[in-house]
Amino acid sequence: MLMFTMMAPACVARLGAWLFMLFICLTLHAGMLQFAAATIQGYTGGADMTCPSVCRCDEDFIYCNDRGLSSIPSLPPSASVLYLQNNHINNPGLPTSLERHLAVRVVYLYDNELDEFPMHLPPSVRELHLQDNNIRTIPRSALARMPLLEKLHLDDNSISTVSIEDQAFADNPRLRLLFLSRNHLSSIPSGLPASLEELRLDDNRISTIPTHAFRGLASLRCLVLDGNLLANQRIADDTFSRLANLTELSLVRNSLQTPPVNLPSAHLQRLSLQDNALTHMPRGSLDGMHRLQRLDLSGNNLTTLPRGLFKDLDNLGQLLVRGNPWHCGCNLRWLYDWLHARGNSITVRGLTCHGPDRVRDMALIDLTSEMEECEVVRTAGTRDRVGIGVESSTTNTPPQGSLFTLRSKRPGLGFPDSGLDYTLSSSGVGKSLALNVKPLSHNSVRVTWSVAQPSSSFRLSWLRLGTGNAMGSITETLVRGDRREYLLTSLQPRSSYIICMVPLPASSENKGMISGDADSDEALVCAKAETSDVSPLEEEEDEGSQQMAALPLAGIIGGASAIVSLALIFGVFCWYGHRTGHLCSRDHYTRSSSRKNKNYDDYIESGTKKDNTILEIRGPGFQMTPMATCQPMQPKPLREDYIIHTIFPSNGTGLYKGANHVSNAGHGTNRGYREGGIPDIDYCYT
Repeated sequence: MLMFTMMAPACVARLGAWLFMLFICLTLHAGMLQFAAATIQGYTGGADMTCPSVCRCDEDFIYCNDRGLSSIPSLPPSASVLYLQNNHINNPGLPTSLERHLAVRVVYLYDNELDEFPMHLPPSVRELHLQDNNIRTIPRSALARMPLLEKLHLDDNSISTVSIEDQAFADNPRLRLLFLSRNHLSSIPSGLPASLEELRLDDNRISTIPTHAFRGLASLRCLVLDGNLLANQRIADDTFSRLANLTELSLVRNSLQTPPVNLPSAHLQRLSLQDNALTHMPRGSLDGMHRLQRLDLSGNNLTTLPRGLFKDLDNLGQLLVRGNPWHCGCNLRWLYDWLHARGNSITVRGLTCHGPDRVRDMALIDLTSEMEECEVVRTAGTRDRVGIGVESSTTNTPPQGSLFTLRSKRPGLGFPDSGLDYTLSSSGVGKSLALNVKPLSHNSVRVTWSVAQPSSSFRLSWLRLGTGNAMGSITETLVRGDRREYLLTSLQPRSSYIICMVPLPASSENKGMISGDADSDEALVCAKAETSDVSPLEEEEDEGSQQMAALPLAGIIGGASAIVSLALIFGVFCWYGHRTGHLCSRDHYTRSSSRKNKNYDDYIESGTKKDNTILEIRGPGFQMTPMATCQPMQPKPLREDYIIHTIFPSNGTGLYKGANHVSNAGHGTNRGYREGGIPDIDYCYT
């Protein structure tokens, strides 16, 4: 009993331990059963939320593009990016349940058949692609359902300016990117959000940009207006000046003749002006653009660039200028030096010369020998002579009051003092001109010039100074605006010339030669040149050229004299022959001999129409033989003399006349026939 009492507590303790272990095992088993049941329920209950059978899913990316769908299938709730492009989805194919998918951030619905802005998109959308549809309107109510929208692509639709509802973007304060390319816009949409950073309106019908078009868009960094109808006259002066943070501006394929004024310069990095109608770049149009990295001027009508245009382009790395008719004269000497100074830090494309002919199709950077002939005029007025052995004169601008007017046949022409040197100065139209003169020989001077802006024409005048700076005669000419050099010839050796030029405004183009009244604001640019003395070799060449030039004139005069002499001799010979009767005898002999071979009609020879009704021949006939030329004329008996008359009797008179009817045997006439209008016949001695 005592022993049983002592063993009872130990058994109880052991039994409690076994019971505790059994409880733990049962608890674990129940947990495992519950986990398995939950897992099975999850698989069976989530069978309806799997990836659609017509799509492909990669976690939360749903790929339903290019499936030929006409509506959007049921999507899993975890979907965040929907690829629905290139289908046939229309507006009825957008289910209302789509707006309950609050995890969707990006929706691609481009290249479908939407004709209205979709209304049931999730409010969580941040990026929406609707390009290449047929959407016509942008309602404010549809955009208000997406307050988190940041990027909206509406390219290639049918949206017009009037179809954008007023304040359509007022409920999208986070919108940073708006693409409206290739639509039917005629003006800049109004009510754009202030948060906008990139705006693309290329290939529309925008022709006018008013002052308030970009008001409030201080955050705008990229503006693309390519392929519109923009011209300088329809762009307000301060349109772009409001875009202080703009870094990229593209105005490609418009109708601009010059860059728009007041371009934003503080942060601009890319400026595209290609394929316009640019004819010149005004000085100062690129001032302040210290951050500009890429400048594209391709496909325009630029022939030159003004000095100092690139003075602030310290970071320019790409200069694209192909497709322009560049005139590579001294007008681009500054650009040649600027490019050499920049070295490999800048990439230039298309700076190929179109003229003059001697440098056509050559790159400006390769014209070393041609550019050495030019003188660079510094902006401070000092000159830097680059050419070696070139004697020309371009000097500082004369101080005010150093000009005086010459008294000449053209009272409006002004010439500076002959004792000074002359160079760059302003013209009446606000353009700059640099003039160079270079004597080529004792009687010729080459004149070259460069201008900051193209001009319609130039007035070129030169004055020969007499002894002691006495004034000689003034010669003027009008030079076309596209020329940059002129050769003065037929000058006097060992003479000093003042050569002046001034660009004329477009209004003077139709005035012909220079009128007498010069504009008061025209500033002449002059240079002084001296022709050299005639060298013995040049003198011999001049004499030879003069002799060669005189040969054709001498030949003409000699030939004319010979022809006149021959004509006189022939006239004298004919007169003498007629005087002596030889010509008549020869003519008689010719006619007699020719009758042997030809049956001549005497009536036709005498110019009278033959009438057989009055022809009557009496007598046996006769024969005529020519008399020898050397035989002296001897008087014959009267019975052997004959007189031949034309046989055109009047009033049926007989044809035969005897010897006693002849009044003068040696000099008989037929005066009796004059009554009938018949002329006397020529007679000869036989």
